[in-house]
Order: sequence, then C-alpha cells, then structure tokens
Amino acid sequence: MAPTDKKTEDVSPAEVPEDLPLPSDPKVIFLGGLFVLALLAAAYVAKEIVLPFVFAVVLKLLLQPAFRILERLHVPRILASLLLILALFGTIVGLGAAISGPARTWAAKLPEGIPRLQERLSFMREPIDTLQRFLQQVEDFGGTGPSPNAAASAQGPTLLSKLFTGTRNFASGFFTTVLFLFFLLVSGDIFLHRLVEILPRFKGKRQVVEISQQIESDISAYLVTITIMNAAVGIATALAMWLTGVGDPILWGTVAFLLNYVPILGTALGVLTFLLAGLLTHDVLWQSLLPAGLYFGFHLIEGETVTPMLLARRFTLNPVLVIISLAFWFWMWGIPGVILSMPMLAITKIICDRLKPLAAFGHFLEG
Repeated sequence: MAPTDKKTEDVSPAEVPEDLPLPSDPKVIFLGGLFVLALLAAAYVAKEIVLPFVFAVVLKLLLQPAFRILERLHVPRILASLLLILALFGTIVGLGAAISGPARTWAAKLPEGIPRLQERLSFMREPIDTLQRFLQQVEDFGGTGPSPNAAASAQGPTLLSKLFTGTRNFASGFFTTVLFLFFLLVSGDIFLHRLVEILPRFKGKRQVVEISQQIESDISAYLVTITIMNAAVGIATALAMWLTGVGDPILWGTVAFLLNYVPILGTALGVLTFLLAGLLTHDVLWQSLLPAGLYFGFHLIEGETVTPMLLARRFTLNPVLVIISLAFWFWMWGIPGVILSMPMLAITKIICDRLKPLAAFGHFLEG
C-alpha cells in the first residue's frame, strides 16, 4: 500500500479549506483563465519553438541528478553538459540502429501474416461485421447525405497523417532541442539568481530558493524513477520475448520501454502489439497469448505496486485527467505531445502542491 501523508491524516475535515484555499476574487479567476488560454494558444501557434524547449526542459530535469554528480567531481559545466548530451543521444541513436533491422523484418512479415491472423481470429469476424453494418446504418440514417468520398475529404486529417506530421515535426526540432538542452545545462541556476536579486525582501528571496530547490528535486526524482521503472519493464519484456521464442529482444524491450511512458493507452497498445507478435510466431494458442500475458503482468507489477510505492501517494494522478491530457496534447503537438503529456501533468501537480495559492488545483489533479 502506498504511504500516506501524516499531515493530511491529522487534519480534520473542517480545516481542509484552510489548507486548500480557493481564489474568491472574480477578477483573479477571469484573468487567470485568460492567461492560461493565451499560453495554450501561443504553445499551439509557436509549437516549432515551444515544443523543443519543453522537451529540453524535461530532459534537463531528467539529467539533473547526473549533472550534480559531475559538478561535485569538479567537471567543468560545459564538458559535463556535452558528456550528458552525447551519452543521451548516443544511446538513442544506438538503440535506433539496433532495432531498425528487426523492425523492417517484422514489417515485412505482417503482410504475409495477415491471412494467418484472419484465420486465427475467425471467431471475431461475425462481431466485427455486425459492428460495421451498424455503423454503416448510422452513417446512412436520414437518406440523403454526402458521398463517402466527400465525407472522407471533409473529415480533415486522419490519425495516420497526424502521426506522420507529429513525427516529422519532432525530427525537424531535434537540433533545436539539443541546442536548448545544452544551454539550459550550462546556464544552471542563472534565472533563479536573477529572480533572487530582483526580490526586495530576504524572506521572499529565501522562500523562492526553497520552493525552486524542492520543485527541482521532486520533479527530477519523479522523472528518474519513472525512467528506471520503464527500463526495468523493457528489460523484463525483452527477456520474456527471448524465452517465449518471439525473438528480437532488443526491439520488443525498446517498444515496451517507450510505451510505458504513455499511461493506460500505452499499455493497451502494448498488449495488442505483443498479441499480434505471438500470433505471428506460434501456432499453439496458449503460446501465442503468453507474450501479451507476460507483458501485461509486468505492467501490473510495475504500474500498480512498485511505482506507486516508490513515488508515494502525492505523485498519483487522476486517470480521467490523464486520458484528457493525452488526447489534448496529441491534438496540440502530435506524438511528441503524447510523450510529454504525462511529465507535464506530473510537473504541474508537483508545482501546484508546493505553491499554496495553487494547492486546491493540485489536489484536484491527484488520483
């Protein structure tokens, strides 16, 4: 069971509103809403710049513990920044090169295995046909309507086009992300120093430093913990794919590692992916289901037991808001938005929990 906050347990229900103050001035609420809308509009319009910057900030927080270790070893900031960037993106390029060959092999297997999949899943053909007929009747309800081609053209960009658009935009911002990350690591706490210099009172200076350090510590701990647990799931999945005879453990371990960054939807997509891989590999039904079952078991152990126990209850998030955040940021930024949605939601909750005026909003985000 995840540990609870003793301070919360000792507080009576009548005292909760004092701990979670709500803004009462309508002007503050109205101006705050306008500011959030303007910020989101700017993030959408200027996503070619904003997206690489947000990605660089998240990576900077992820690399912060290693950067502090290099600083304590008296490594110059520029050299430490270069070493961390080379290690990070060298790992990414190495994994990409390692999985590109197996990925092409599985992509070539898929067209040949479609008839086999249809035969193995023949028991689902009738429900799928019934659903298609029902959807067609709903679409044709009312008699006259636009032709299918016109309707398809009026629907706007499809999911596949959004996927390719998001991937292309992410690739085009790769250099910008590296540039932002390098200067964020080199500059260090320069913005915090300038803010402390501007504040007139010592009490305000000390409070800003304490809040900044606590937020950085919590966010870094969250990102590092999530990454380590995702890597553990990837390693366990790779071993399972090797032992069950599916093969290409590096490919499937990387797939499990990346999908674990996307809560709920990533798990569902992972189960479907490993189910298809098992059906394409084995003829016996239970052997075909074993890879997906093992992956789902790893997710239950990690997502429902180990990670909540490590991060404690204050880091849990409302699952409904998680789904809304995934859909919203996919609409905003495509695939990179899906990858960043969970860290950004967690960062928002951690900041709100540490700032008293936003404590009520942080409580609303809690799972």
